[in-house]
Amino acid sequence: MNRKHVGSDFDDFLAEHGILTDTETTAIKHVIAYQVSILMEEQGLTKTEMADRMNTSRASLNRLLDPTNNSVTLQTLENAAQVLNKRLRIEFA
Repeated sequence: MNRKHVGSDFDDFLAEHGILTDTETTAIKHVIAYQVSILMEEQGLTKTEMADRMNTSRASLNRLLDPTNNSVTLQTLENAAQVLNKRLRIEFA
């Protein structure tokens, strides 16, 4: 018996329940927080050093590193990228 894909995909399921956008936003924020944390670790930067180099507060950096906090600005992302010697790239897909 050769059964192909049965039912809808997971994105369809989330959309049907009205949570696709929120789920994607949360996933993106988790990835950003993880990437910044890893880059900081690789470059030996503490939170205090990172915040100082970004010209921001530790509280602002903590919001960036908190995977559950979606209130991060583009300016904060750009500052973090600059400190980490990376380019910020945002695209619509």
